[in-house]
Amino acid sequence: MKSDRSIRLHLRSRKGFTLLEIIIAVTIVALLSMLVVPKVMGVLGGAKSNKAKADVNTLAQQVSLYMVNNGMSRVGDDFELEKLCEGDNALIGNVSQLRDPWNNQYVLVYPPTYNKDFDVVSYGADGQLGGEGENKDIINGAP
Repeated sequence: MKSDRSIRLHLRSRKGFTLLEIIIAVTIVALLSMLVVPKVMGVLGGAKSNKAKADVNTLAQQVSLYMVNNGMSRVGDDFELEKLCEGDNALIGNVSQLRDPWNNQYVLVYPPTYNKDFDVVSYGADGQLGGEGENKDIINGAP
């Protein structure tokens, strides 16, 4: 039969992990993160693009409503999206809603390149005209 002292020494020696166990655990976590992180980033990028598509369509509807409310037949060169936030009957409550998911300003383009009356555009992640993937321009009404 083992003495109390030998039992305590045995338990004390097994309290921590060995260096080999730690290295194996870190390696497994690193391998899993290499597989999971790219997929998660792709999903997040797609979610931002989907939000921007919804936002440009909503903003276009708000601009059309503003035009009807103010008896306008067209928006004109000097129309700014910030006008939607002005006055007692503001159609948009906060100017921060005029920023896309990449924190770039939505832009109203007149004369339009895609729609009949005007375009509301997000220039994508890079904030520049043109681009592919996450940098692709998002225009109201466009597929």
